[in-house]
Amino acid sequence: MVQAHEDLEILKEVVRLQEDGKSFALATIVWRREPSSGQKSSRAIIHPTGQIKGWIGGACAEPVVIKEALKVLQSHESSLIWLGQPEELAKMHLPEGVHSIPMACQSEGSLQIYIEPVLSMPKTIVVGRSPMANTLDEVLRQISWRSQLVDVEDFNENMAAHADVVIVATQGHGDEDALATALKANSPYIGLIASRKRAENVRHFLVAQGHSASAVSTIHAPMGVDLGHTSHLEMAISVSAQLVQARSNKLIISQSDTPILQQVEVLDYVCGMTVTADKSNFPFEHDGQTYYFCMAGCRASFESNPDSYLKQEVKC
Repeated sequence: MVQAHEDLEILKEVVRLQEDGKSFALATIVWRREPSSGQKSSRAIIHPTGQIKGWIGGACAEPVVIKEALKVLQSHESSLIWLGQPEELAKMHLPEGVHSIPMACQSEGSLQIYIEPVLSMPKTIVVGRSPMANTLDEVLRQISWRSQLVDVEDFNENMAAHADVVIVATQGHGDEDALATALKANSPYIGLIASRKRAENVRHFLVAQGHSASAVSTIHAPMGVDLGHTSHLEMAISVSAQLVQARSNKLIISQSDTPILQQVEVLDYVCGMTVTADKSNFPFEHDGQTYYFCMAGCRASFESNPDSYLKQEVKC
């Protein structure tokens, strides 16, 4: 019952973070071998700041999971890690795609943990009330993008400045004004749904109005694949695919995201594990240098005789 309650709280937090447009990593224990404090199906949320919510393992497992989760957030690719004893992992032939990470802790347990990125959906403003604009807004919502449909008259620089994507789909009713507003706000990704000829005419007009040619050249137009005579739905799907590809190539990045913590990795001279140079990892000053450890026991051992550990070869 306790684990069920904790899982429910994690899932509620997942929903809240997605509604707020925040990215995070979700770690789930998919297999365990005793003794280990982590339980099968236990979950934890790891924020880009390195903060963790939930229980995924003890003092050895948690910092490793945080480190791997930050890598997952950076790469946008899921990861399956196997935490175990160095001697055990060295003898195993692991399946492709499984990353083995030795844990030289007192516990002899093992864990397999699946870590997936849950990335915030870009905040997108679709400008216009045309059938094309309405259809695009609906399609973007279907794929969980945070889309907002706005009339040309209501669109302003403040909206544009807080959007990740601005797509102008007025079908000739105020294209220039909407694009000029987005350019003034330095919107990171601006697109125009129009014919190739119309797009070129709009670009020339904007330059003539005083916008720099370099800024105008960043406008993605015409948006979508040239499908000839096609329906609004097919065109909206084409434009959406282009946006998804741009996001996959990191041309579209959510401004609401917290910057991912950049960690510095160092060696725990007692057990041989790699740990992050963070104040939570039991720092100890010796001869003007700071050393970090996976747990209090390793720090205590090092503190009793630092030179002996610095001179000897580490265990792994």
